[in-house]
Amino acid sequence: MRIGQRLSSLVISDIRAMSRACEAVGGINLGQGVCDLPTPPPVARAANAAIDASVAIYTAPEGILPLRQAIAADLKKRYGREVDPASEVVVTSGATGAFAAACLALLDPGDEVILFEPYYGYHLNTVLALGLQPVLVPTRPPSWEIDREAFARAIGPRTRAVVVCTPSNPSGKVWSEEELDWLADAIASHDLVAITDEIYEHIVFDGQKHVPLATRKNAAARTVSISGFSKTFAVTGWRCGYLTAPPDAARRITVAHDLLYVCAPTPLQHAMVAGLGMPNDYFASIGQSYQKKRDILCSALADAGLTPYVPRGAYYVLADIRRLGAPNAKAAAMLLLEKLRIASVPGTSFYGDPVGETLSRFCFAKEDAVLEEAARRIRSLP
Repeated sequence: MRIGQRLSSLVISDIRAMSRACEAVGGINLGQGVCDLPTPPPVARAANAAIDASVAIYTAPEGILPLRQAIAADLKKRYGREVDPASEVVVTSGATGAFAAACLALLDPGDEVILFEPYYGYHLNTVLALGLQPVLVPTRPPSWEIDREAFARAIGPRTRAVVVCTPSNPSGKVWSEEELDWLADAIASHDLVAITDEIYEHIVFDGQKHVPLATRKNAAARTVSISGFSKTFAVTGWRCGYLTAPPDAARRITVAHDLLYVCAPTPLQHAMVAGLGMPNDYFASIGQSYQKKRDILCSALADAGLTPYVPRGAYYVLADIRRLGAPNAKAAAMLLLEKLRIASVPGTSFYGDPVGETLSRFCFAKEDAVLEEAARRIRSLP
């Protein structure tokens, strides 16, 4: 199949469709993870200063050196990781841009890529668009445990990579050290590449800590670690992300990123340097703030009989919508929009497994007052 045919087979996601439907009725959008919270002033000031100084020309495709140095210093401080900012860090056009560039650079059409369900839609659609073959391994509520036998069965002669999202969008699963160690052994024994999405690394709850796969055993040698700034600084539209990888992989990904995007937005790269320089208290406060928001939403869902699978990280919650009596998950999401003017995303956007029909995803990256109003509406369900 030609790439044009593959792209034409991809439809606009339910996430965007629900956002448009919500806008049409003036509803509260708990569907798309737009994160409409204020940008931290130091980050906004640095962006404005760069724009005012006409910092506008292309950067190197791997990003400005001060930002790559700041990323390396941050990884050393938080996780004890040693990465070379000159050869192992690539600044990208968002985490999704990092994922696309990594897949394009490291994988060939026909290669199989393992994704854990519930998956992030951009991961699946990027894999499909590039002519790769997704192989889905389901995790299911309430514990989201990895079925290791299913994972072993998923590995075949054409398997090349595995995608890990932790903290997970949409389940909120945070991979444990034991799970990461198991995966580190698995990718080594089967000669696989791991591509991680750690964009929610600062949004973890209940005293947990995010642990990167690349810090476990010898996983760093075969891991592309992706993160970014969209969630940390509430700048989802700025499209600034980054990845770390072994030098040869990083060079290949840089070429692919140059082909796809040329470079990440220049003045905004300078703003991210300022962001990473913010005090530790700021980063610690992110999870605390979102935990409060999580509890507001999960409490309302539970009161309404829409059992929430309380997330351990990220800013989404999957809830059981069977109580609504709708014929499927999409109909349930539309019912909530019609009755409450609240948008969610049907679980089938994240699952091929039938469990997706029992779920809907709600985003709590909202101002508290907006969440409180959403909670009031949810509790009003008859």
